[in-house]
Amino acid sequence: MAITDWPADERPREKLLQKGAAALSDAELLAIFLRTGIIGKTAVDLARDLLEEHGSLRALLDASQQQFCSSKGLGSAKFAQLQAVLEMGRRHSGERLKRGAPLTNPAETRHYLSLRLRDHQHEVFACLFLDNRNRVIRFEELFFGTLDSASVYPREVVKRALHHNAAAVIFAHNHPSGFAEPSQADHQITQQLKSALSLIGVRVLDHIIIGDGEQVSLAERGAL
Repeated sequence: MAITDWPADERPREKLLQKGAAALSDAELLAIFLRTGIIGKTAVDLARDLLEEHGSLRALLDASQQQFCSSKGLGSAKFAQLQAVLEMGRRHSGERLKRGAPLTNPAETRHYLSLRLRDHQHEVFACLFLDNRNRVIRFEELFFGTLDSASVYPREVVKRALHHNAAAVIFAHNHPSGFAEPSQADHQITQQLKSALSLIGVRVLDHIIIGDGEQVSLAERGAL
């Protein structure tokens, strides 16, 4: 049976318009993106098959072009559309932390940093540079490492803070394992950076560890 023959409140597009996107399942959201199915399968059927094949919506969205296009019903055009949608989502979130915007919502800040860092396959250490009113000057990815570590050099962080004339910073790095619990090394480098930056009058407001679907704030844990 075609989706157009379903009851109106069961069709993904109509359901979204009536109840909002949050009311849809992963398969229903994916079906709206796909728009059409293949012979013998509706878009929803195809979406369910794709989710089962890849294991989850997240895994499908993170798939390489080769992996994505190897699935039946997908191709380069769909891959390009998906990348455009994902990038729009990142930019939408980034607009709230654009240059000159004050940081007033810790949860929003963590969400933005998570979007920027969580999908890296290796560890990346980044920094939000802020002025004396906690307005964003710039976000930079500073150090790139391996699956489980990244070498961080306080001297280089001090140089970047001076370059941006920053008054405060928020550090963030991802754990590719998906487990956001900070390591002893994370605590140690945070204290080293805090000491180095204090010499030039730059405050460390937080260090956020990004996992898969979770973030840990060292400031909220009283570890700063």
